[in-house]
Amino acid sequence: MNQFEKNVNNKRHDIIDSGIGFVVSFGFFATMFIIATVVEVMGR
Repeated sequence: MNQFEKNVNNKRHDIIDSGIGFVVSFGFFATMFIIATVVEVMGR
């Protein structure tokens, strides 16, 4: 084991951080899609 495995500062599971990252990125792109759709509909 290296020193980083012995001295762990964060004991949370990585799956939680991965899920939060997925939700945040999905929310960002969904918001971009909604804004683009609204702009397209208003432009007609």
